[in-house]
Amino acid sequence: MASRPVIAVAGLACETSTFSASRTEAPAFHPRRGDEVVEKYPFIQPGSPLGEAVDWRGALIGHALPGGTVTRETFETLSAEILSRLKEITASVALDGMWFDIHGAMCVEGLDDAEYELLRRCRGVIGPDVLVSASMDLHGNVSQELAHQTDLITCYRTAPHVDVAETKERACRNLLDLINRRKNGKAFRPFKAWIPLPVLLPGEQTSTRDEPAAHIYAAVPVVEATEGVIDAAIWVGYAWADEPRNRAVVVVTGWDKEAISSGAEKLARTFWEARNDFSFVAPTGTFSECLDTALKSDKRPYFISDSGDNPTAGGSGDVTWGLTQLLERPEFKEESGPVVIYASVPGPGAVEKAVNAGVGAVITVTAGAEVDDIHAGPLTITGRVHSIKHGDRHAGIEAVLQVGSIYAILTKLRKPYHLERDFTELNLDPRSADIVIVKIGYLEPELYNMAKDWMLGLTPGGVDQDLIRLGHKRIIKPMWPFDRDFKEPDLSSRIIGMSDMDLASR
Repeated sequence: MASRPVIAVAGLACETSTFSASRTEAPAFHPRRGDEVVEKYPFIQPGSPLGEAVDWRGALIGHALPGGTVTRETFETLSAEILSRLKEITASVALDGMWFDIHGAMCVEGLDDAEYELLRRCRGVIGPDVLVSASMDLHGNVSQELAHQTDLITCYRTAPHVDVAETKERACRNLLDLINRRKNGKAFRPFKAWIPLPVLLPGEQTSTRDEPAAHIYAAVPVVEATEGVIDAAIWVGYAWADEPRNRAVVVVTGWDKEAISSGAEKLARTFWEARNDFSFVAPTGTFSECLDTALKSDKRPYFISDSGDNPTAGGSGDVTWGLTQLLERPEFKEESGPVVIYASVPGPGAVEKAVNAGVGAVITVTAGAEVDDIHAGPLTITGRVHSIKHGDRHAGIEAVLQVGSIYAILTKLRKPYHLERDFTELNLDPRSADIVIVKIGYLEPELYNMAKDWMLGLTPGGVDQDLIRLGHKRIIKPMWPFDRDFKEPDLSSRIIGMSDMDLASR
């Protein structure tokens, strides 16, 4: 019986805003090592087709909640461990491939292309012959250098991302096919057609639920099905980082140069011609306008996105501006007022005080603005402790304070609120609330299905939806929509073919 191919798994993932005041440290990545890596993904575990066909070797993966720039010390520490573990693997067995499990929008102090740099270092250990397949978020960035270092590269095709596992499995399945092709004596390094687009838009204008992204991404599997093509992908790019690589990109991978070039150019042209059609996924307004509209509406629950400090896009999560504005509204001063849930503001000291006082106690606490005090300072509030929850993976401890008819969620550490149970486990019923305000951009599926109506609040923070207001200085211009009047861009394919000589020289 022939031995199974050996594939290592490594990567670091963190969507990071260079406009956020926070910094991302090593513990935020929750690193998994060795067998823990394989245990994370059912599709490579024993008993699954890929699990039975491949000998998977976990090096180290780390997936951090989106946030501020990753410190250089964190990157160097985790990168060094990845390299060390890869050396251990290659010392004991011949490696056929590596699955590079990344996001693609990780910004590191002193680096402009962190994922490329990490893969370059990995190549120094695994060598030029090992085949590499990268899976990414469509909000990642693909520089020409990153594309060159990979043999296969793909990304999600939905936003919100409901095809995460599907994308990662596709990256692994295509990698195995490539390895088997090599073992059968056939050409095993495909070509990639790479096209950068001078477009940089936030996810809230490019959701695949809506047009024009819906029809743009519907074209991806059509190109992929073309003979001679292995994979097709479109990256929207990440709008809240100020690096030269940040922009939309199309990559089509395959054996037929003409087929991949034609497919890539069709996708790029479709994207570019739709640039004027991108708009926000919901009605927008100032925070005050959103509250006014919600109060007048008879749709319940009415959701409002406090989008500028969205922790799942890279916001620090502790901007107090939204909650401060909410507490000043006279409509919510009395307990008999419209029920509002607000999620959330970190305040470790406030949460500790709530825990010590217990449910039902009336306390005065100060929370927020420990990291980002640019837009508003710490907030002091007096309220009744409604509920307390221990042990959340992100928040650690959560406490709900009732102030008038407002139920404000305070956390020990920042946390995204995407699921109905995030509220019900705090003895809150979002379905019966009048208004639910969440620090988020587009609503994640459970919230979207729950909301009877919603608005996107254009609020301040490290992931401000008003990109012009943020003040990018290092992106390659001209860039839509920062620039509106510039000549037709070059949308022709750049063919990237990776030879062993190319890799050995890098």
